[in-house]
Amino acid sequence: MAKTILAIDDSASIRQMVSFTLKSSGYEVTEAVDGMDGLDKAKTKTFNLILSDQNMPRMDGLTMIKNLRAMPQYKAVPILMLTTESSDAMKQQGRAAGATGWLVKPFDPQKLIEVVKKVIG
Repeated sequence: MAKTILAIDDSASIRQMVSFTLKSSGYEVTEAVDGMDGLDKAKTKTFNLILSDQNMPRMDGLTMIKNLRAMPQYKAVPILMLTTESSDAMKQQGRAAGATGWLVKPFDPQKLIEVVKKVIG
């Protein structure tokens, strides 16, 4: 069965690129437009991996991660940040919130696949 990934980003073009890259490697991808939408979708289905942007309207990535980590089914699910934010302070906040890893945009599709394979196979 295909591994399921929730891709959350307020940029439609980034969502499409992430989705296309992951689907072409055999993953099943659900898209969400912001943290609030991502949280809603995560409540209806448990995903193998969450990929999230940080800066989004309605709810940012770190707030969403804190909310997900409070849910029993997401205590151990890997959550990767895919964002333009690259400061050590922001990465530290990400780790404190429960992020598993950090990828900086623009991303290399091959690198994304490598990281996802490392994290969920």
